[in-house]
Amino acid sequence: MRQVLAVLAVVAAIVGLWYLACIPMNMQGVLVEAERAGAQVSPPEAAARREMGGVSLALRNGFAIPATWAQERPRLPAPHQVAVELWETTIDKKITSKRSLVYHGWVTLSATLLGFAIGTGLGVLLAVGIVHSRVMDMSVMPWAIVSQTIPIIALAPMIIVVLYSVGVQGIIPKAVISAYLSFFSVVVGMVKGLRSPDAMQLDLLRTYNASKGQTFWKLRLPASMPYLFASLKIGIAASLVGAIVGELPTGAVAGLGARLLAGSYYGQTVQIWSALFGAAILAACLVGLLGLIEKMVLKRMGMA
Repeated sequence: MRQVLAVLAVVAAIVGLWYLACIPMNMQGVLVEAERAGAQVSPPEAAARREMGGVSLALRNGFAIPATWAQERPRLPAPHQVAVELWETTIDKKITSKRSLVYHGWVTLSATLLGFAIGTGLGVLLAVGIVHSRVMDMSVMPWAIVSQTIPIIALAPMIIVVLYSVGVQGIIPKAVISAYLSFFSVVVGMVKGLRSPDAMQLDLLRTYNASKGQTFWKLRLPASMPYLFASLKIGIAASLVGAIVGELPTGAVAGLGARLLAGSYYGQTVQIWSALFGAAILAACLVGLLGLIEKMVLKRMGMA
């Protein structure tokens, strides 16, 4: 119960600060709209506006603060505006509608899962090779680290252009970018996990005359499971980011990245924030699902 109350208190504090931040962020727009609507301002207040600025005047006029939470195109949407947009685009819209956030989320999710599968498979294979081969450890691992120093926002257009030039379009380019972001965490986590058995455990298997394959399947792989799932949780979130980034350079018409682009083009900040929250909720669900799978697997293995 205390944990629930603590979480609710933190959420309430964040929401309260969010509402307060909306006031200075949106005040100028409220004043401009009031002037266009022909709002009457008394001479003393007009002098105060010249001397102290529009914010001070707005605070004297009671209409201003509530109006900062109800603008059609605010600089910073209020929490209830984002919540309403999320409800309308997920519950009120059919999932087949191109205005549905569920539809766009599925487009991004499909690329995320494909890229995550590719990145996980590549990461596990590289980790196994690095652990069992000194040459790969000295050659592949440094390149894997260097690959993550390249900004994905610069690399994504290059990947898309190259793949498009050879006729590869659709979900594959986005999946490649997702795989690029996810494989490194899997490599690092899996290498750490495969090397986690101590010397006494390895010596015991040598005493039993176990082969490298038996050592791998009976000791190294089971010991690596907690490390693997920890890296998978990071990788799935990185894959989602990669899929969204992959939608931006292509001018996509579907996907969470497309929603962000459309909102940016037309100044629909509420739409942008709802897409961001949609992506965050989707990532949380994916990480939570991996957490459930982890509990079942570790319990099955007697490690939970």
